[in-house]
Amino acid sequence: MRHKRAIPNRGFRVADQIQRDLAELIRELKDPRIGMATISAVEVTPDYAHAKVFFSVLVGSPQETEEALNEAAGFLRNGLFKRLAIHTVPTLHFHFDRTTERAAEMNALISKANANRAADEASDEGRED
Repeated sequence: MRHKRAIPNRGFRVADQIQRDLAELIRELKDPRIGMATISAVEVTPDYAHAKVFFSVLVGSPQETEEALNEAAGFLRNGLFKRLAIHTVPTLHFHFDRTTERAAEMNALISKANANRAADEASDEGRED
């Protein structure tokens, strides 16, 4: 009896290829709800049945973009069928990636904390006279 050997890192390679192909396919969509969306990550289940596609948005509403991408998921999946050389093209599930949003919030908090510290130090130096 022959066993299929798993190809190391194949899932990562497939996810990476899906990410690149989706980036091109999304640019072709004419839906005005899709702002400047960037695919930030793709996670594929081991059986390739499903793929979580994480995106961020530079311009536009994250909620509207997510809705539009999920509505276009079937069309995008068909586009992947034509491009990918695998038997099963996963069902696509789009999710807004809050990582960049959280990073911007953290940077703003750090900047505010640094400004407050500088103001406190300046007022402390003024009292020592």
